[in-house]
Amino acid sequence: MCDGREECDVYRVFEALDELVTIVEEARGVPMTSGCVVPRGDVLELLDDVRDAIPAELDDAQDVLDHRDELIGKAQHEAEQSVGKARAEAERLVAEAQREAERMLAEARAHAERVVGEAEDQAERTVAAGRQEYEDLVGRAHAEADRMVQAGRANYERAIEEGRAEQARLVDQTEVVQAAHAEAARVLDAAQTEAIRLRSECDAYVDGKLADFEDLLAHTLRSVGKGRSHLRGPAVASAAAPFDYHD
Repeated sequence: MCDGREECDVYRVFEALDELVTIVEEARGVPMTSGCVVPRGDVLELLDDVRDAIPAELDDAQDVLDHRDELIGKAQHEAEQSVGKARAEAERLVAEAQREAERMLAEARAHAERVVGEAEDQAERTVAAGRQEYEDLVGRAHAEADRMVQAGRANYERAIEEGRAEQARLVDQTEVVQAAHAEAARVLDAAQTEAIRLRSECDAYVDGKLADFEDLLAHTLRSVGKGRSHLRGPAVASAAAPFDYHD
């Protein structure tokens, strides 16, 4: 006996299946084939019994399985769409990042070129100013040297004239002829010594001024070379080397 409806339904299913197996086994075979002839009505009746005896939970379970497959398919489709959207968004972000990086790199390169250009202009102006200062200083030094040479020559000639006049005066005085000759020789020697001294002082003055300017120009060129080396490296520093002026 059955303890419940579900157990009775399951029992009826197995019972109907056993009857179907018996009908098929005892059915009359069709000659020359593996088929057989079964009573249609009995088989259909047993199949109806099996269908009726199947618990409703199995049908619901099948519906759940069918719905699960539908949900899985929908989830897979949504996942594929999400992955596609995420990939597209990632590609878009990467493209934007690359464009931003290229823009920043272009701005940095333009700024560096502008700074280097300004530094080169400043260096050229500094070198030009140093060259002009050097030329001005050399001109002033030459002018001062010429002035001192002229002054020394004038003093020398004046001393010569004074010596000659003194010599002529002494010659007219016979009692002091020897003294006149000695004084004339002394005056000539003093004039020559004075001329030599003036020439030495003039040369020393010119040499001192030129040395001071060369030190100033060397310091300026080193400063310019350091600035350009900082901006452009060894190529800029080597470019400043030809500006080495010497008298």
